[in-house]
Amino acid sequence: MQQTFETALEEAWTAAWDRGEVEALASICTDSYSRTGKSDGNSMTLAQFQDEIRATRAGFPDLTTKINSVIVNGDRAAIFWTTSGTHTETFLGVPATGKSVVTRGSNEVALHDGLIQSENVTWDGSELLNSLGIRSLSDAIAAEKASDEPVLMADLSGEPDLDAMKAFNRQFVTGVTVVTTQENGKPKGLAVNAYSSISLEPPLVMVCVQKTSSTYPALFASTHLGINILSREQKDTVSTFASKSADKFADIVWHEGPDGSPLIDSSSAMIEAEIRERFQAKTHTIFVCRVRHAEVSNIEPMVYKAGRFYDGANLESL
Repeated sequence: MQQTFETALEEAWTAAWDRGEVEALASICTDSYSRTGKSDGNSMTLAQFQDEIRATRAGFPDLTTKINSVIVNGDRAAIFWTTSGTHTETFLGVPATGKSVVTRGSNEVALHDGLIQSENVTWDGSELLNSLGIRSLSDAIAAEKASDEPVLMADLSGEPDLDAMKAFNRQFVTGVTVVTTQENGKPKGLAVNAYSSISLEPPLVMVCVQKTSSTYPALFASTHLGINILSREQKDTVSTFASKSADKFADIVWHEGPDGSPLIDSSSAMIEAEIRERFQAKTHTIFVCRVRHAEVSNIEPMVYKAGRFYDGANLESL
């Protein structure tokens, strides 16, 4: 019975995960099959599980799996496996990165008449994204709550008054940055004011980019990005990068950083940073980056507040 189950399991898994023939899973599962993820506690039917495999293979078309071992004890079994693939298509809303990943997991299985009736699994699609350096804020919060460390992230489920939030944001004074990258040798970029330094040792920074931006897919595929703090001489540059122009760099003078990120001449300061983590935050993605190169000029920066731009050289000291 053990060898028969192992053989049937391997044949069905290979057909479903490696070739996309998800119907093969019906041969090893009962009609009442259920699958529960340990990370979120959610359960799914066989049909939903098949849809998950289709979605995963759509994002990782070359996905392959290997069953490392199967341990059967009466009507219980444990399955240990490894999967690998390349992220060449959009997956869970994340544009293709072109990166290859390897993930591992285990399934705790309940059998009925030699078929899988239910299983608890350690893996879900977010594990593939985690392997790519991409995490959702909800996953990060859940992980922190499960640890012994204090929870440092606030609950993001509330809905404060929109006008109050707009008024709050208008009171915050920022600089203006242009975040840049290259895609197939073509420079791309967008205006961003959601930039912040995280730490000096190590030198970490973060930028928040809206998913609807035309530059967004290129940033996901990049290993590095450029962050340009615009100067008071670059008002036209702001308008260019806030637009939907097909070639925003047509009239921009720039040079490459050591890893190819476009750094815009006449900026107040420029850095090139290695992308370390990508946190999914609903409509935006937070890129956490380690600075690898920095340039600073003596041109005063541009200042932004309440929808208007100001000359950073004319600020009155308190």
